[in-house]
Amino acid sequence: MELGALDLVAYLVYLAFFVFGLATAPRDALSLTALSLSSVCAVLWFVARWQLGDAFSVGAKARRLVTTGLYSKIRHPIYLFGTLAFLFVVLALLGWYGLVVWAIVTAIQVRRSLREERLLLETFGQEYVTYRDQTWF
Repeated sequence: MELGALDLVAYLVYLAFFVFGLATAPRDALSLTALSLSSVCAVLWFVARWQLGDAFSVGAKARRLVTTGLYSKIRHPIYLFGTLAFLFVVLALLGWYGLVVWAIVTAIQVRRSLREERLLLETFGQEYVTYRDQTWF
């Protein structure tokens, strides 16, 4: 897998938030659990990006339909695990107020996934419908 500039920026921003969270978040159950869950999600986010390979693009494009690995169960694991990784870091840093930030990010990611869904349906037709019916989000 070749990481693009956007991948690198996203991972570095996440890493900065994570390190900042480790350094400054309270040492309570919420923060420690959130940071632990965030690290698991970050690994899955990276794995999803790796499995997508050259089918990845910043804007919605339909190069090929990836249906193996994490994509065999989840249609949008990059959106899912990336959003969750940031959610848990924000929860660790801001507590329950972080849910407001998460709601905004989630709305953006859902909109992006819906745009991607339309493009994949237009490009791959019944093959995509079959895949979509066998996977979650």
